[in-house]
Amino acid sequence: MTDNSTRPLTILFMPESAYGPTNQCIGIGKVLLDRGHRVVFAAESSWAGKLAALGFEEDLVDLAPPPEDAAAEQDPGAFWKEFIKDTSPEFRKPTIEQLETFIKPTWQALIDGAMYCEPQLKQIIERVKPDVVVEDNVLCFPALMTADAPFVRIVSCNPLEMKGAKIAPAFSGYAQADNSQWDEFRQAYDSSHREMWTAFNDFVTAAGAPELPDLEFIHDSDYANLYVYPQEADYTDLRPLDSTWHRMDSSVRSTDEQYEIPAAVAERPEDSALIYLSLGSLGSADVDLMKRLIDVLGRTRHRFIVSKGPQHAEYELADNMVGAEFVPQTTIIPQVDLVITHGGNNTTTESLHFGKPMILLPLFWDQYDNAQRMHELGFGRRLSTYTFTEEEMNSALESLLGDSELAARMSTMAAAIQSREGTITGANVIETVARQHATS
Repeated sequence: MTDNSTRPLTILFMPESAYGPTNQCIGIGKVLLDRGHRVVFAAESSWAGKLAALGFEEDLVDLAPPPEDAAAEQDPGAFWKEFIKDTSPEFRKPTIEQLETFIKPTWQALIDGAMYCEPQLKQIIERVKPDVVVEDNVLCFPALMTADAPFVRIVSCNPLEMKGAKIAPAFSGYAQADNSQWDEFRQAYDSSHREMWTAFNDFVTAAGAPELPDLEFIHDSDYANLYVYPQEADYTDLRPLDSTWHRMDSSVRSTDEQYEIPAAVAERPEDSALIYLSLGSLGSADVDLMKRLIDVLGRTRHRFIVSKGPQHAEYELADNMVGAEFVPQTTIIPQVDLVITHGGNNTTTESLHFGKPMILLPLFWDQYDNAQRMHELGFGRRLSTYTFTEEEMNSALESLLGDSELAARMSTMAAAIQSREGTITGANVIETVARQHATS
């Protein structure tokens, strides 16, 4: 008889197709893989070969019909890069105006993908026969809810996603200290999203999954829910979570190659800092924004490592910069003094994990919430992404880099975050849920 208390488990991850959630799942998945478990990714099909190279099994899905451009099929996140390219002018609008013109179309694109891949997911689950299914996404895939395996949800966005009356509405970027606009934002969200949510809820229930909570696009798990955010920046004092929720203070993958700082920026004047610039794979596709940042930062005395992103061939770096289309972020951040970021959840939490202050230039989704949270807690400075002045950028750089008290505070916090071993926490929760189901 098989001893289900020790046998290797089969764990099926389905992350959102963007880099952030997939890389986050890679971090937890690697821990589980190293424990001898079978780890399968039902990621979006453009990840083909890239996950297998890390030791995972791939059983991938298409979220839309294959693109006519064959090269796009080999590009992880190609689905979203094209979408962002078409909608990037919306990033210049206030967040409340983005609800109708960006947030809603983004939800609809996600919904279309979920509906398209539902038959594929059912087939994958039948083939893989997982002991647990793990979803890092923002909406329901009914096949995952109806599988003969427990469902674990991961939230790798800002935890305002778990809503509460005493915290600012998700996607708003509004301050915690001023709730004067919260109700207006929530009402605008309801007005713009109600009809779409109703139609999606009808699809979810018709596919056999439970009804969605009101105006939510995904269920909480009855077994376990994970989220990625350090205790020091969390909102749980204002919005407590029930016992199914488990915090992963950070989720830093161990699969990135070690980065050796090039001599061009390693050798620098004594008063020059080393800074990492990344707007994420999607934000860096805005070539005009990247050119402006390079122009402004190129006139400073500091040195920069730049994640150039998918449009890397469309612009040149300044003399005080090095970079590439892709760089191993988790081995770069420990070596720099400061991070300039779009405020994506991975980069934000990784910067806190390594104790680095941030300048935040949010573009969309939860990036505004992360930028505001870092600003109000003093871990960084939020600037207006498209209208910041050179003086404002320079002031933010000098104030953050020159703050020895902040550096000491963040160093202490980083040690605490690292000691809590977020990927181990996540792996333990998933393993426990799967083991309980396997032995029941």
